[in-house]
Amino acid sequence: MLANMRVIAGTHRGRRLNAPRTDHLRPTSDRVREALFSILRNRLTNSRFLDLYAGTGAVGIEAVSRGATHVTSVESDREALKLIQQNVQICQIGDALSMRAQAVEDFLDDPTQWNGPYDIVFADPPYSDAREFSALLSKLQTEQLFHVDSCLVIEHATRTTLPVSLGPTQFLRRYRYGDTTLSVYSWPNAEQP
Repeated sequence: MLANMRVIAGTHRGRRLNAPRTDHLRPTSDRVREALFSILRNRLTNSRFLDLYAGTGAVGIEAVSRGATHVTSVESDREALKLIQQNVQICQIGDALSMRAQAVEDFLDDPTQWNGPYDIVFADPPYSDAREFSALLSKLQTEQLFHVDSCLVIEHATRTTLPVSLGPTQFLRRYRYGDTTLSVYSWPNAEQP
């Protein structure tokens, strides 16, 4: 079993979250989550947040805790879906987070499933699945997913290089944390987070 997880800040600060019992799920570490929300800081208040490859739901729950109005979490793994449900109940966030139990590629192909457009899109695809990563990058080309001043953050292995633009977004900055990197994109006219 992986180390305990917790909500780092906001209205649910300190709440313990259930972690996976197997190694096939790789939750975003507390350190990287804290860095992510430091990068996003003022963008979170009243935002609509999309969490792709949601895993345990910790990133989406943290977003709600820090002021996001609504989070859509997309995940297809059965164990992960159970963990998201458990963690949403632990934090009692109810309607602030909705789950989509489907593959990210299928979700992105069907705009009727979206609660968007979104202010913040966060994606944490499997580091070792090149096909999944490539499919994600091609699906993020749609402008309808984003508000005009949206922010896109992709968590990926540091050794992976991403393009300078993805659909309507432009690369802003890369933040490295050991083997994990956060690549930040924004609508071209938006201010850097």
